[in-house]
Amino acid sequence: MAASVDLRIFLDSNVIISGIYSPDGPPARILSLHANAKLQAIVCQLIIEEVVRTIREKKPNALPALQSFLTNAPPEIIKNPPLKEIQRWTSFLDFEDAVILAAAISAEPDYFVTGDQHFHSQPFLTEKSGLHIVTPAQLLRSIKK
Repeated sequence: MAASVDLRIFLDSNVIISGIYSPDGPPARILSLHANAKLQAIVCQLIIEEVVRTIREKKPNALPALQSFLTNAPPEIIKNPPLKEIQRWTSFLDFEDAVILAAAISAEPDYFVTGDQHFHSQPFLTEKSGLHIVTPAQLLRSIKK
């Protein structure tokens, strides 16, 4: 992805999976914006593993779309965060969600985009993490302004 893209967003697996499953809706529009170099999608290794596993198990006919996404418009993939950073969040979130939050923090994105209610139902996470945690629809409304 070109370095000239100013908007950097960290995507949770549910956004990628929804965007791959359905060509309509906010997640698909976000993936399209990324593919067209209008924003830079960022994920961690765990998210890629979860996306591949979920699509293989639940919607194998979407594997070609996933392969196309990962080949033609791959997101920036960062390493999973160290255990010490993950543990900062395990009193608020289950381990896997703590990994995602810690990875999002380390990526320093403009937005952390997720449909996971664990992140939206705890507003203090936004304050403690310093992240702008938004749903796919909220992101699209925000970047239209």
